[in-house]
Amino acid sequence: MKIAMLAPIAWRTPPRSYGPWERVVSLLTEGLVSRGIDVTLFATGDSITQARLDYVCPFPYEENPQIDAKVWEAMHIAHLFEQANQFDLIHNHYDFLPLVFSRLTSTPMVTTIHGFSSSKILPVYRAYQDSSYYISISNADRSPDLRYLATVYHGIQLDEFTYRDRPGEYLLYFGRIHPDKGTREAIDIARLSGHRLLMAGIIQDKEYFNRQVAPHIDNKQVVYLGTVGPAQRNDLLGNALALLHPIHFKEPFGLSVIEAMACGTPVIAFNKGSMPEVIVHQQTGFLVDNVEEACESVARLSKIDRWQCRQWVAGHFCVERMVEDYLQIYQSILENNISVPARIKSPNRL
Repeated sequence: MKIAMLAPIAWRTPPRSYGPWERVVSLLTEGLVSRGIDVTLFATGDSITQARLDYVCPFPYEENPQIDAKVWEAMHIAHLFEQANQFDLIHNHYDFLPLVFSRLTSTPMVTTIHGFSSSKILPVYRAYQDSSYYISISNADRSPDLRYLATVYHGIQLDEFTYRDRPGEYLLYFGRIHPDKGTREAIDIARLSGHRLLMAGIIQDKEYFNRQVAPHIDNKQVVYLGTVGPAQRNDLLGNALALLHPIHFKEPFGLSVIEAMACGTPVIAFNKGSMPEVIVHQQTGFLVDNVEEACESVARLSKIDRWQCRQWVAGHFCVERMVEDYLQIYQSILENNISVPARIKSPNRL
C-alpha cells in the first residue's frame, strides 16, 4: 500500500509549537510507517519524518513573511497531483482546495475535514463528495449537507505526556488567543475562583489581545508565556490544577483537551461542539455553560480522579487507535468495501 499524505504548509510537520493539523498528520504518518506502510509525506522541506519526504515549499509560510501563501499552496498541491498515479491512495489534510484536483486522477482520495473555517467553503465539499471520501474528526463537526465515511478521533502519543497525580495550584489556558477560544473568560474564571492563571498560545487576534487580555496580564496572577514547545507544554499541562477551555464556537475536536487529560489534568470546558465526545462530565472534567458554572467546577476539582483522566485518553485517544482506524478505512476503500462502521459517539463513562 502506497499512501500520499498531504499536509498543510502553514507550519512544519511536526510543528515546532503551534500547528494542530500538522501535528495530527505527523502522528498519523509516523504511526503508519511503524506499521510498515509506504508513506510519502508532502509537507514543508524542513519537516521531520521517517516517511519519504517530498516538497516544493522549503519553509512554512507562517514563519516566513516573504512567502505568499496562495502561491506556495497551489504549487504544493499541484506537486502531489502531478504524480498522483504513483500512489494507491491520497490522504488529504489540506482542507477543500485539493478536492478540485480529485477528478483529474483515478487514485482515490480520503479527506479528513479538520473543521469548517466558514460555511462559504461548503459548496466545494458538496460538489466533490462523489469523488472523495470524507472523514470527520468528531460527530459534532459533521455538516448535514455532506456524506461521511466515518468519524476518526485524533490520537496522541501518550509517552509524550507525563502523568502527574500531584498538580500545582494554577489554572491553565492553552490555545489560540482569540474570542472563539474564550481567553478573556479564562481570566475571569481564574480571578473569580481565586487562582493564578498561566496562558500559552499564539496571538491570533491582536486587537482582542490588546483590549481584552493584555490589560489583565500582571505576570503574577495572570501570566502570558507566549508559544511553547513540546517539553514546556508537557510541564504546563501536567502541573496544572485544570485546563480551562471556555470556547465560544463549536470546537471540532480540541487537541489540548486530550493532551491535558493524558497528563491527568481535568478540563473545564464550555459545553459546545465536540466537548461532550471528548470529556466525560464529572469524571475527566466538567462541561459547563458559563463563567459562574466554571468557577463552581473549580471548587469541585478534588473530586476528579486524575488517573481516570489518563486512562480515558489511553483507551480512546491514543495514536495507535487512530492509525488502526485509518488503516481500516484505507483497506476498505482499496478493496471496494467501503462499509466502514462510523464512530457514532464516545462512551459517556469510564
